[in-house]
Amino acid sequence: MKSSRHGENILVSVENITPFGIWLFVKGREYFLSYKDYPYFRDQTLKSIQTVQLLHGYHLYWSKLDVDLEIDNLENPEKYPLKWRATKAHRLSQSEGTGKKSASR
Repeated sequence: MKSSRHGENILVSVENITPFGIWLFVKGREYFLSYKDYPYFRDQTLKSIQTVQLLHGYHLYWSKLDVDLEIDNLENPEKYPLKWRATKAHRLSQSEGTGKKSASR
């Protein structure tokens, strides 16, 4: 068995996770995904962020987060204005985590 040089066959990997965003290596290029632009990665576990697949050569998929991005989204963000909004269920789960309680009758 012949081993490949470091990084030779890696198509996608999470290179670094910072307080500001994620550094992603895809097909020989680096991309920075800021939490401001990609809020669904904020407050996630390391394992869920690091579990990313490259499908069909252009489609990034985080199965543990149910997040899909195309490489074109990263290269041409102006073509894809963000439409993400917190759902009611998401807002409720966030408020439960902060200790806020809703009154039940």
